[in-house]
Amino acid sequence: MQYVYCNHCGHRNPPSSTFCSACGAVLDKPSLRTGVLPKTDPLLDGIYDDDNAVVREGDVAPGEVMLVVRQGPEIGTRYSLVGDHISVGRVPDNDIQLDDFTVSRQHAVFVKQGEAWLVRDLGSLNGTYVNNARVDESVVEHGDALQIGRFHLVAFFG
Repeated sequence: MQYVYCNHCGHRNPPSSTFCSACGAVLDKPSLRTGVLPKTDPLLDGIYDDDNAVVREGDVAPGEVMLVVRQGPEIGTRYSLVGDHISVGRVPDNDIQLDDFTVSRQHAVFVKQGEAWLVRDLGSLNGTYVNNARVDESVVEHGDALQIGRFHLVAFFG
């Protein structure tokens, strides 16, 4: 007999239970979940005619990683991650220059490790964010939202 454990209080309940007999919380059962998968990536559907940050299938070559500015100065600008070490910052000697006072001179770096890409904050004042969480270092995956200063970018992997 498999029991259902309450996510709220941890009480063990019979498998046919819908509510916890100890605290009354609704029991989370995988068979009752509904998963929704969007037909298309909402960033790609071109809802707005003037959205120049749309990336269509085929825009990113196989094996390529592209960062697209979705919000902030320079919306629609695309940056390809080429090489194993890509620096990001406000000053021109960076591989990717994000010219805004909210971006540190040497803000972050993208590092390729095997097939994966990492973003590493370089002690910036405003931080580096991946999917709205401030990070010192994080793996970047397809569709991740990155924030560097006022720049909101989306990562696309080919």
